[in-house]
Amino acid sequence: MTKADIVENIYERVGFLKKDVSEIVELVFETIKETLAKGEQVKISGFATFAVRQKRDRRGRNPQTGEDMTITARKVLSFKPSHLIKDKMSP
Repeated sequence: MTKADIVENIYERVGFLKKDVSEIVELVFETIKETLAKGEQVKISGFATFAVRQKRDRRGRNPQTGEDMTITARKVLSFKPSHLIKDKMSP
């Protein structure tokens, strides 16, 4: 599903102008991005929690050459689905 699909789906359900729906969706995503960029957690009840985690340096191996190397520290985005999402995905 793309952002355009989300806009279309909301437009069909709510009936607002498509331009207004598009602006709202953009604002929601922009707010989430800004919050994560500040290092804060985003929790959307009934959906998921997004958080930025710091990973340390670690040893790795280049799969092409077999050479040992150090993978530098970095920040990663973690996504933890809510129990409601997990239950919907289970058979």
